[in-house]
Amino acid sequence: MITVGMYYDVIKGKEEEFEEKFEAVTTALDGSPGHVQSLLYHQVKKPNSYTILSEWDSQDAFKEFIQSDAFKGVTDWGKAEILEGRPRHKIYGKEGDVH
Repeated sequence: MITVGMYYDVIKGKEEEFEEKFEAVTTALDGSPGHVQSLLYHQVKKPNSYTILSEWDSQDAFKEFIQSDAFKGVTDWGKAEILEGRPRHKIYGKEGDVH
C-alpha cells in the first residue's frame, strides 16, 4: 500500500471549480485497478491551496493510472484552466510497510 500526496495551488476564484472536478475524478478513480481511496484537503490559512491524498494497492497501479489518457486529460485541463503553478507530488510509504 502506498499513499500519494498531490499538492496544488489553484488560481484565486477557481477553488469551487477545482473541488467540483475533484469529485468527478474520484468517481472515475473508483473503477481504477488498485485505487483504494482519494481524499481532498483544503489548507485553512491559504484557501487556494489543496492536498489530495490518494491510497493505492501498489506503486505500479498508481503509475498505470498516471499514464492513462483520463489522467492526462485532467492534468492538461488543470494546467490550462485552474492551477497557479506546477503541482507537486510525493509518494509516501512502500509496499510491505507496517501500518
